[in-house]
Amino acid sequence: MVDLMGGDARWNIPVLDHGFVALVDCMPRFAPEGKTGDAAIVQAARVSYGQGTKQISEDRGLVRYLLRHRHTTPLEMVEFKFHIAMPIFVARQWIRHRTANVNEYSARYSIVPDRFYHPTLDAVRKQSTSNRQGGDGTVDSGTATEFLALLDRAEANYKDYLRLSEQGVARELARSVLPVSVYTEWYWKCDLHNILHFLSLRMDEHAQMEIRVFAQAMFELIKPIVPVTCEAFVDYNLEAMHLTRLEIEAVRSGQPLNSTNKREQAEWEAKRAKLGLGPTA
Repeated sequence: MVDLMGGDARWNIPVLDHGFVALVDCMPRFAPEGKTGDAAIVQAARVSYGQGTKQISEDRGLVRYLLRHRHTTPLEMVEFKFHIAMPIFVARQWIRHRTANVNEYSARYSIVPDRFYHPTLDAVRKQSTSNRQGGDGTVDSGTATEFLALLDRAEANYKDYLRLSEQGVARELARSVLPVSVYTEWYWKCDLHNILHFLSLRMDEHAQMEIRVFAQAMFELIKPIVPVTCEAFVDYNLEAMHLTRLEIEAVRSGQPLNSTNKREQAEWEAKRAKLGLGPTA
């Protein structure tokens, strides 16, 4: 959707209860008549590849060739700048992707707004038994209710945070009483090559839901600008599958995976199911 904030046109998608992803700028700003931002990728590739690209007659074919063979340097010619509001615990995951230019809201300089992430009852997940860093399914309603009540108590610190800030406690110290469910904001500028790497990890079904919804919103915002690239990304990355050497041998031989690692075996069974091969006999 197009949103007008501060007099500027931007594409904005609400996320979670108080968050959003807004596309505020992109490069290239100009594309040849009848073409999209994909044209900048094609332009860069033809300079790099020279005569080698003449066998590919269509721009779409070239973009798909680049992504299919992981020749993604030309994608760095396209950049996007986003304005994002998210819970701090999501931001801490996000910042692990160190390939962007980031400028975050300063809680040393300004008072943190009264915005906290508060999941719904059915969004409170139980710890996964197979993935130490993930959730799996919903926890029982009693425990979920108790957890949400704990969040309420943590959010109640906000009034004391304001009061003590007004009494002279330095903002840089007063902020320490706030939980990681409080929202932060930043501007995040990144080239398309690294955006797609971020999306491949954070749109994956195993990614935490609270960051996955932000990644999905980001993908929706860039699709109208680089539609051919996004289509190829889905075909060759997001909904594609990588097979290891051991997995290829298992397919060829019809034998079980030659590994005693339980997680590796579970991953192979999941791939078999996706391929329609059924469980290993």
